[in-house]
Amino acid sequence: MPRGELALSGYRPMWLFAMFDLPVLTRTDRREYARFRKLLLKQGFCMLQFSVYARYLPSEEAAEPHKRTIEAGLPPTGQVRLLAVTDRQFGRMSVFFGKKRAAPEAVPVQLMLF
Repeated sequence: MPRGELALSGYRPMWLFAMFDLPVLTRTDRREYARFRKLLLKQGFCMLQFSVYARYLPSEEAAEPHKRTIEAGLPPTGQVRLLAVTDRQFGRMSVFFGKKRAAPEAVPVQLMLF
């Protein structure tokens, strides 16, 4: 679906970012790190960079349950940030691999189940 196709709809597609900096000094810390990372993956997030995960969502309302689930699963230490940006803003992101410019990730294909 081309960007901006849902312009007439009241819904604005968006990306929810989860960015975190968690300690990994002890065995317990590493276990909490792994548990939190698995929680993000189970919620449908994909890794953009180490400790930066993102998930495409059809609307801001659809992001709320994911935010609540992440808040409920926060590790006891470390820092976690959640950031929501519109699909349009995400598409204007500058991405570089070394000195070469690359396109941002494409909107994932979604299956409709009846």
